[in-house]
Parts: sequence; C-alpha cells; structure tokens
Amino acid sequence: MLKFLHFFRHIKNVVTFMQQPKNYRRLVFYSEGKNYWPHLEGLVKEILTTSDILINYISSGEDDPGLSIKHPNYKSFKIDEGFVRNWLFENIDTDVMIMTMPDLHQYQVKKSKHKVHYVYVQHSLVSLHMVYRSGAFDFYDTIFCAGPHHIKEVRAIEEKYKLPQKNIVEHGYGRLDSIIEEARKYPAKKNTKNSRKHVLIAPSWGPNGTIESGVAKKIIAQLLAQDCKVTLRPHPQTIKFAKNKVDDIINNYKKNHLFSYESNVAGQNSLHESDIMISDWSGAALDYAFGLNKPVIFIDVPRKVNNPKYEEIAIEPFEVTIREKIGKVIDPSNLTFSIDDMDINREEKLSNIFCVGRSSISGAKYLKKLVDNIQES
Repeated sequence: MLKFLHFFRHIKNVVTFMQQPKNYRRLVFYSEGKNYWPHLEGLVKEILTTSDILINYISSGEDDPGLSIKHPNYKSFKIDEGFVRNWLFENIDTDVMIMTMPDLHQYQVKKSKHKVHYVYVQHSLVSLHMVYRSGAFDFYDTIFCAGPHHIKEVRAIEEKYKLPQKNIVEHGYGRLDSIIEEARKYPAKKNTKNSRKHVLIAPSWGPNGTIESGVAKKIIAQLLAQDCKVTLRPHPQTIKFAKNKVDDIINNYKKNHLFSYESNVAGQNSLHESDIMISDWSGAALDYAFGLNKPVIFIDVPRKVNNPKYEEIAIEPFEVTIREKIGKVIDPSNLTFSIDDMDINREEKLSNIFCVGRSSISGAKYLKKLVDNIQES
C-alpha cells in the first residue's frame, strides 16, 4: 500500500511539473539524492540570487536538502528512480537540464524526445575515462570541467571516437569550494607528538575496494591498537552492495569508544575533525587533500576500472598521477605501518582546479547566458 501511495505521489508531482507553462520550466536541475546536492547547491543559489530565472529542482532522494529550498523562483519535485523518472526524462520539455549523472541515454535514462540542452556537472575530481563507463558523457551538450585534466580528456575522447565537440566550461568544483569555506568555521588543531590522531577511512566502492576486500577491517584493528580515533565512512554504493562487510566491521568495533561510523557522505564534520584520511581510489581523497591540505594514505588495491577500454585514451588518469603528490601509497599485502611515522609530502597546490572559491559564479554565469540565448533563438 505504501509503495502505491509513493508511486501515486510521484505521478502527481510529474503531472504538476508538466502542467506548468513552458516559460516556468526552462531550467531544470535533476539530482539523484542528498549526496549530489553539494555539487548543485552553489549553482542553484547563485542563479536565484543573481537572476529572475525560474528553477525547477527534481530529485529522487527523499531527504535531499534541495527539496527544502524556499524561494519564489524555485519549485522542487520528488520522483522515484524507476519508471516515473524514466518516463519523465523521455518526455521532459525544457530548455536546459543540469545533472551530475553519467551514462545519459545509455541505459534506462534516455534523452527527451524534445530539444533539450544537457549540462553535466562533475561530482568528483577523478578522470572521465577509467572510473566512468565508456560513452558516459557522449550525449551531453555541455561539460562543466573541474580542472585542465577534464578538458584534455573530453577532447581526447571526442577525437578518438570521432564525436562532435561539446561545449566546455572551466567551472571548477562546487564540493571543494564548500569544503574550503566550511573549514573556516573550525578552529585550527594543535597537534602535538603525543596527541591522539583521528583517522578517517573513506574508500571507494567495488569488489576490489578496501572495505569489500576485507582490508579495511584489518586497518581499523591496527589503528585502534595504536590508540588512534577511527571514523569509518563507506561509499553509499558499498553500503548498498556490501552491507554485510560494513555490518561486520561495525559489530566488531562498535563497543570501542575510539571507533565511530558515518553513513552520510554529504556531511563534512569528519573531514574537518580528522587528521588524516585512508582511502584507495575514491574521489573523496582528492577533495580532502585539495580542500583541507591534509595528507592521505592510499591503499593500493587494484584500480577502479569501469571502462576496460580506458587505455585507448592515452592519458594517465588524474587519480593515478596525483596520488604520490598528495599522500603515500601502501601495499595492502603489507599493512604494517604507524600513523606517527608517516612523513607525507603535501606540496600539491590548487592550480589543478579551475575557479577555486568561485565555481558557483562561473557556472551560474554560463547557465544564465545559455538560457537567455536559447530563449532568443
């Protein structure tokens, strides 16, 4: 009965959205849920603050903060991640649609039968050709790039597969800006040689991941034995597909006062309160290093490869080349290490990222111009 009520509610929201005059739904944001709001928040708020453009925000997450925004030029709609969403995408009539979701038109989620300009916003600093599936961005019209590496990869993919050139925007990375801004609210930590270290474990997901492979459990045991405070922050997909592994860790260490568990990757408290991160191929490690200038230990599990053909693009992925510059790489077969002995070089600067502190301004400026140009054409 409850499922039916939710389904009916989502249908009602779609009808309400579609019944608006076209001029009221020219700019649409779509979010998969709360974990993607940090990447869209700045753009939404900047457009609302600096223009009179009406925004429609559609989310598949019940607890997405974007659904709670109140503004006379803003409407939000909750829909599911299945039939209702897929039907809406195929039939949506809007000028511009902004998303953080790769694989548009490759699987269930198709492009609209109407003429829509699709804009992709990065939700990670990682490269576009190894972690993402082949063709993940082929059907977007505009790609917002976080750094020069994204531009090189987009153009290399287009050249390799004879694809039409997309519009490229030197946008930056909203999540990073948010982390840097939030850090100003936290007092500087005064760590001494004998002070307890707080270690944040935030790996990526997949069968070879640090949690899924069982490596995380061993690391946590070792860190607790070193009197470190440990926070486990799994990727949402790990919680979804390897819940047994996460539950096993929690059940083993929940009675230890130095261990804590955090399921909300959209939050930032553990990023600011910790001293060091242990990760593998997660984009969160790059957010941490660049945003907070803190060191990362990378567990050298097999690369996260979702595109077996990624080597056809003759560019080494950013998350590969940057690891030795922002942290230390550890062999998972030899996990004997001490946090106190870690001498990690942290010299890599933010020159790798566009528009640091101004991504919302740069992105909103482009979107406002895009909407105006489409209206005039």
